[in-house]
Amino acid sequence: MRATCWMGRGKVEVRDVPDPQILNSHDAIVRVTSTAICGSDLHLYDGFIPTMKKGDVLGHEFMGEVVEVGPEVHDLRPGDRVVVPFPISCGSCWACENELFSICENSNPNAGIAEKLLGHSPAGIYGYSHMLGGFPGGQAEYARVPFADVNPIKIEDDLPDEKVLFLSDIFPTGWIGAEMADIKDGDVVAVWGAGPVGQFAIASAFLMGAERVIAIDRFPYRLRRVERMGADPLDYEEAIDVPDALRDMTGGRGPDCCIDAVGLEAHHATPMYAYDRAKQATRLETDRPFVLREAIMSCRNGGTVSVVGVYGGFVDKFPMGSLMNRSITLRGAQCHVQKYLRPLLDRIRNGDIDPSFVVSHHMSLDDTPRGYRLFRDKREECNKVVLHP
Repeated sequence: MRATCWMGRGKVEVRDVPDPQILNSHDAIVRVTSTAICGSDLHLYDGFIPTMKKGDVLGHEFMGEVVEVGPEVHDLRPGDRVVVPFPISCGSCWACENELFSICENSNPNAGIAEKLLGHSPAGIYGYSHMLGGFPGGQAEYARVPFADVNPIKIEDDLPDEKVLFLSDIFPTGWIGAEMADIKDGDVVAVWGAGPVGQFAIASAFLMGAERVIAIDRFPYRLRRVERMGADPLDYEEAIDVPDALRDMTGGRGPDCCIDAVGLEAHHATPMYAYDRAKQATRLETDRPFVLREAIMSCRNGGTVSVVGVYGGFVDKFPMGSLMNRSITLRGAQCHVQKYLRPLLDRIRNGDIDPSFVVSHHMSLDDTPRGYRLFRDKREECNKVVLHP
């Protein structure tokens, strides 16, 4: 089959690779009909996530048609149309029983590698390094889906792919970002990053009752998008100081809730950005935490900072004094997607939201390398690339 393979920093290729096989009696094989390039895929593309190997198949946002099931799969059969969540979960461990699916205790066969960096291992993830299981991803014609009775959700044929594809990751991720922020009716919410996850966090914040959402980014086309959604855009390259700007916009109080939808490759137009780039380049820190620092310093006293932007390891100059002395609550998670699949599908069906609003580009699988370049370099107003194998 054809699949998108990681070939080194800044390089992906679409290659012929072996077809996936049933390896466990609980597996299914899915023929991929739609998949997408995620912002967190760019961390792989840019070489910031360790334990990648040349030839690894990328992609963790995908859906398609079941073509084969193992003998112990009871809830799926060939012909079923499914969306596949990005975290792989067993459904029976303590974490899964408590709906903490992204920290499943059984799905990462390389847990020992993750424990060295993270202390404990999270769940396995499709197409996202050997530290997180080495599972081939879904930017391919076919994909193996472990624990097939636990993870995918069946989709009726009346909903097109682009309305439900993002249940695999970025819609639930934006939702949990808003949920962890503990948004209440009338709150003012600040969201760093107006890319697809930030856009879903903004939409979710409004659905949860936020009175006002301020979106912080630097790309005009992204800021125009979120303004059409009802958010107040803030260009951080034009603001002398983002925390000061947010205090001015909130009567001196600061946002009630702050959401970091950027993560480890944060950019900023200040000398501190050069500091973080230098530390990262020399491996003295793994991540650039500018947004995380800024969100903590900007949040009102007693407020909540929610982190759904991906971080990989260690950061420098973390404002622990601000967090502790001002009673800030800090929460973060890889999304427990399986928990939200049915409720968010119901919202799509009820017309509360149409997730396809994020899509800017449709491409064939063979165009994937161009899609990565467009998305990373923010060319052609590239907001979200959907691939059709």
